[in-house]
Amino acid sequence: MGVMRTLTAVGHRGDPYRVRENTLPSLRSAFERGADAVEIDVRLTRDGVPVLLHDDTLQRLWGHDVRLDAVTAPQLRELTEGRVPTLREALIATGAGRVMIDLPGASPEAVRTVVGQVRECGARDRAYYCAGGNTMLAVRAADPGAEIALTWTSLNPPRRVLIDAVTPAWLNYRFGLVERGLVDALHADGLLVSVWTPDTKRSMRRMLAAGVDSVTTNRVDALAAVRAGAGR
Repeated sequence: MGVMRTLTAVGHRGDPYRVRENTLPSLRSAFERGADAVEIDVRLTRDGVPVLLHDDTLQRLWGHDVRLDAVTAPQLRELTEGRVPTLREALIATGAGRVMIDLPGASPEAVRTVVGQVRECGARDRAYYCAGGNTMLAVRAADPGAEIALTWTSLNPPRRVLIDAVTPAWLNYRFGLVERGLVDALHADGLLVSVWTPDTKRSMRRMLAAGVDSVTTNRVDALAAVRAGAGR
C-alpha cells in the first residue's frame, strides 16, 4: 500500500479573487478559507525595505506608473494608503501560519535582506522560499538551513550539480507540466512536489491524482473542498 500523503493548500498571494493580492486582509482570508500556507511576493523599496508586491511597478494593483525600486517605504505608504504591507507586517499578521516567500527579480543583496528579516522576526521555522536557481543559491548562501522550493519551468530535470548546491526540499512546477510519472520519479529522489496555480476543481483533482504534495492556487476554498472530498 502506498504512503498516504497530506496535501498542503497554499493561497497564491493570499485569497486574490476575493481580496486584493499580497495585502494583509488577503492573507488572513486565505487562512480563514482553509489554507495551510500563503505564498507572498517580496521586493525591496528604494530604501531597502522588503514589502509585498509581485510586479516591479505599482501600475496594475495600485494605479501608479512608478517602479517600486524608485520609491521609499514612506512614499509607498502614501501612494497606497498604507495597504502594501512590509514583510515584517505580513509575518506578524500570519501568526503561526506557514509563509512561502517568492523572490521575483531579487539580487543577492535583496535575498540577504529578506532572509535576515525572516530570522529577526522569529519566522525561520515557518517560512520557506521559492524562485529559480540563481535566487535559491543566494538563499542557500544566506541561510544554510532554509527550506527551499526550487521553481522549475522545464520537463528536463534540474542538473544534479544544481540540486546538490541548492538542496531543495521541493521542486515547484507550473501545474500543466506535472503528471504521475514525474511525481513518482521526484519522490523516489527524496523530493517533494509543489505546483502552481490550478484554479479549477478539475485541474486540482488531477494534481491530487498525480500525487503532488502541495498546490498553490488563487481559489484556496475550492482546493480545500476538493481535498476534503478526496479524503486528503
